[in-house]
Amino acid sequence: MKKETKKRVLLFALTYYPKFVGGDGVAIKEITDRISDNEYEFHMVTLRLDSTLPKYEKFGNVHIYRVGFSKELPTPEELVKFPMYFAKILFPISACIQAVKLHKKHSYDFLWGMMAYAGFPIVFFNMLFPKVPILLTLQDGDPIEVIVGRARVKAVLPLFKRIFKITTHIQSISNYLAMFARGMGYKKDITIVPNGVDYEKFASVDRNRVGEQRLLLEKKFKEVVNPFMLFTASRLVKKNANDIVIRSLKEMPDRVVFVIAGLGPDEQMLRQLAKSEGVSDRVLFLGHQQFDDLPTYYHASDCFIRPSRTEGFGNSFIEAMAANVPVIATTAGGIKDFLFHDENGLEVGIESTEDIATQVHRLLNETGLRERITKNAKEMAKEMYDWNIIVEQMKDVFERMEVEK
Repeated sequence: MKKETKKRVLLFALTYYPKFVGGDGVAIKEITDRISDNEYEFHMVTLRLDSTLPKYEKFGNVHIYRVGFSKELPTPEELVKFPMYFAKILFPISACIQAVKLHKKHSYDFLWGMMAYAGFPIVFFNMLFPKVPILLTLQDGDPIEVIVGRARVKAVLPLFKRIFKITTHIQSISNYLAMFARGMGYKKDITIVPNGVDYEKFASVDRNRVGEQRLLLEKKFKEVVNPFMLFTASRLVKKNANDIVIRSLKEMPDRVVFVIAGLGPDEQMLRQLAKSEGVSDRVLFLGHQQFDDLPTYYHASDCFIRPSRTEGFGNSFIEAMAANVPVIATTAGGIKDFLFHDENGLEVGIESTEDIATQVHRLLNETGLRERITKNAKEMAKEMYDWNIIVEQMKDVFERMEVEK
């Protein structure tokens, strides 16, 4: 009998742990950490960006190869400006060169592109090795018109569309992104496997630690008596609509405050907005927080809020639900797959400060509302979105790649 051997997979992702972590990175780590290295061996090509990061390391269950130019400890603002932004433009070429070297050494069973832009190096690789199967995961959170309208994409749009022509199989994290794939011309089957949550990590926390965190946060709002804390964990970019929350504070009681965990190029704009709106004493910027610390912040807050202008899926919403925190959100993009108004969350309109104020007022005053929606949300997170459940679905996708090879 022929001895079975583990499969080798080559991943492409713009950024990854330990310093540049988004929902896509969390998904990769949660999935790969839960799959035995006797079954699959994962390699990844990603940008280096920060020169303090090694060009190669094994992080979790992934062998990481970092490419492109870098600088020491770049700020979020620097990453979206010249010359650092140029590293993203060159990623398709630098990643493909590295991938060719690795494939000659390891002979990968299939390629795995994380997010649409990661498909560019796969297009070039495919020209040299057309028989290697391709799995494309759509995790993109930006609006579709923004993705295809970016200068680096728009200039090579036919090449971008080719990604969807050569891909063996697409796995999307939401129906919204599945429609994006269809719009790009993809005609084969699409498997929808959402992102998930480490349910136990977010549902169960040290209550003493939560109490201490709550007191520390309350002390930051010296002029606010008995603060009601709105909390978000998100990149400080336009799509996440932190500006709308800041604008809405004037329409709510003075005890309502906004705690923001995250970094991004919009930070200075948001700080200035809070000042000009006269609510700077009610907005707290925590900066980057370690992923392992987020459960404590969720539990120490009174409500999770992110009135997204668009969203591919939104891991943070499911994390908040697992943490038994009421969620206020739009149903933009992929959010509509899991958030149902007055059942497991509270829906607001895009750009609507009035809606936000209305739903916060309901949480403050409507008896039983919080208990009802958090109970339903927590049950859903456990039964449908725990990473252990999601990983089994992803393993089915990986096995499909073998069949279609």
